[in-house]
Amino acid sequence: MKDLIKRNLNSKRVILLFVLTNIIYVIMLGITIPKVMSFSGGMKLLDMLPTGYTAEYVNSLLSALGEKGRDAYLFNQLPVDMIYPFLFGVSYCLILAYILNKLGKFESRLFYFCFLPLFSGLFDYLENIGIIAMLKSYPNNPVILSQITNVFSVMKSTFTTFYFIVLIIFIVMFGMNKLFQKSR
Repeated sequence: MKDLIKRNLNSKRVILLFVLTNIIYVIMLGITIPKVMSFSGGMKLLDMLPTGYTAEYVNSLLSALGEKGRDAYLFNQLPVDMIYPFLFGVSYCLILAYILNKLGKFESRLFYFCFLPLFSGLFDYLENIGIIAMLKSYPNNPVILSQITNVFSVMKSTFTTFYFIVLIIFIVMFGMNKLFQKSR
């Protein structure tokens, strides 16, 4: 895996993946999520609740969405959100690997931080699968399905948050390195 990542540490490839990932993200934030939320009566979608939700919230949301809103979630938002986790995982893994490589730390144990966005992407897929299952089984959602999907949502958010904290630390380190190199 390390060799695969190292082979793809081309700055143009990293930038291209970053731009593509964020185009998909903007499409979700600007088009598909607002479209679904237009049916929700102001309730946030499950994807947008980083601290989790209860089975009661899930049922209230799915009820508020109505059939058209549930269809918009299932056929508009989730197909785009099945592309995003892969792009997020790969591009943000490569961004951190690129910075570590520039710092001369790629071969250190710090490399394992590159897996954080991949885990975030994995939990995003599991969350999406759970949401699909809940949308398809509505109104007969088992509480356990909501609880398991909630765990995936919280794990996605936890790995994503931890990744961005780590990324900021390494960007600061990179910037300080550059600054000290110039002052010599």
